[in-house]
Amino acid sequence: MSKIDAAALTADLIKCPSVTPAEGGALVLLEKLLGDAGFECQRVDRGGIANLFARWGSKGHAKTFGFNGHTDVVPVGDESAWSKPPFGAVIEDGILYGRGATDMKSGVAAFAAAAIDFVRETPPDGAIILAITGDEEADAIDGTTALLDHMATTGEQMSVCLVGEPTCPNTMGEMMKIGRRGSMNAWFTFKGKQGHAAYPHRAKNPLPAMAQLMHQLASHELDQGTAHFDASTLAVVTMDTGNPATNVIPAECRATVNIRFNDAHSGGGLTDWINEQAAEVQSQTGIDIDVTIKVSGENFITPPGALSDLVSNAVKSETGVTPELSTSGGTSDARFVQHHCPVVEFGLVGKSMHQVDENVPVAQIHQLKDIYTRILRDYFA
Repeated sequence: MSKIDAAALTADLIKCPSVTPAEGGALVLLEKLLGDAGFECQRVDRGGIANLFARWGSKGHAKTFGFNGHTDVVPVGDESAWSKPPFGAVIEDGILYGRGATDMKSGVAAFAAAAIDFVRETPPDGAIILAITGDEEADAIDGTTALLDHMATTGEQMSVCLVGEPTCPNTMGEMMKIGRRGSMNAWFTFKGKQGHAAYPHRAKNPLPAMAQLMHQLASHELDQGTAHFDASTLAVVTMDTGNPATNVIPAECRATVNIRFNDAHSGGGLTDWINEQAAEVQSQTGIDIDVTIKVSGENFITPPGALSDLVSNAVKSETGVTPELSTSGGTSDARFVQHHCPVVEFGLVGKSMHQVDENVPVAQIHQLKDIYTRILRDYFA
């Protein structure tokens, strides 16, 4: 039986318009392909989100390798700005174009192709699980979390997991992720009293309170970094009054901050700190400040060891490059998987993800499949 062409599979997946939350046919395609290869497949749809669980081998095997990834993609934006159809999967000069080419239909195609060929050619004494979601680019409420809930309910267990997100900044093989910073947002509403700008004593201006609190938060050094993490960051991302008039003091204004935090902090600890700062400014200014906080993910790390060595050795064998063990970047679904089993991330160069004319060199897709195949071979050796 012929091997699975990971680049051709990537192209087929790109042609599925799976913009979050639409399934677009991508998981239907994968379910058929994996099912025909002997994987036990089950759709784990929840909350209007499509997810696919696939396992080869016996349930509950002590040696079960897991892959996690997503087939949903971000919107194309201004389609007229694209030089190629965003769902056309055009290949030109060895480059495959389309939304999801990098993030991350290529990764899903590479690990699906590697897993299918591996079990056909050298059936292992163990199991392989593919947990593929259609809800990573949005709120991620009913995606990988639904798959993990399904596994907990049905007694499925991954021993280790590799998330196939693009991890390399510029060169194939240069970086893998062994952890991620936590992420949280805080929304502030400052409530005063509207009035005439010429008679400020008759109004209660919320703007100075907003400026004071945003300055306090943004100028505070959260930390200087830790052993495996860069320094935590706090960014003021918006300050709004919605006031077009120059002679009116507004009654209300709003601001939002985003924090990416390392293992010197927790979401709960930072929530307490933000509320304390807001209460202090409210006491000083007399402006009511409402605060809403959402922690979208806690920081985590999989300590360097057997799993990171397995992936690193495979990457070096296939690329000649030893990957840096990094915790940089934004969030990924690894933040959910880390509660289930040890997890790391490795994938393609991600320079064009979410951009117009998103693209990937076809050769990189084949190389990624080879890396994943070597990981499987070494894991089950």
